[in-house]
Amino acid sequence: MINSADFTKRLQKVIDLYNESASSFAEKIGVQRSSISHILSGRNKPSLDFVMKVLHSYPEVELYWLMNGRGDFPSKPKISESPNSNTPVTDTKPQLPDIKPQLPDSNTTPDESSEIDKIVIFYKNGTFKSYKP
Repeated sequence: MINSADFTKRLQKVIDLYNESASSFAEKIGVQRSSISHILSGRNKPSLDFVMKVLHSYPEVELYWLMNGRGDFPSKPKISESPNSNTPVTDTKPQLPDIKPQLPDSNTTPDESSEIDKIVIFYKNGTFKSYKP
């Protein structure tokens, strides 16, 4: 479980590192100034939406560090030894392939043994609902 007082200290560290005021920080992540004030004062706990906005606006902030205080901030690239030489190699995030979803041919129908496992509806606000028959 998240410790609100510790989260507040880490959030303040992010604000301070970037020389932001609470108002400019709120504007950059897209929340009301009062949201920042309430979280920093301990009145409110941060929502998942709030945390995700911080991570999106400040990619150097690691989720695990922000939530639990473990890890690095600002995030640092990891240096490791290359297996074939003595030169350090900087680990970077892996590039994900650009995969396009494949839709079934509209002229085909599932055979009789096909069963629906789950239906997922995605909303434009980023939420979703999952239904099982």
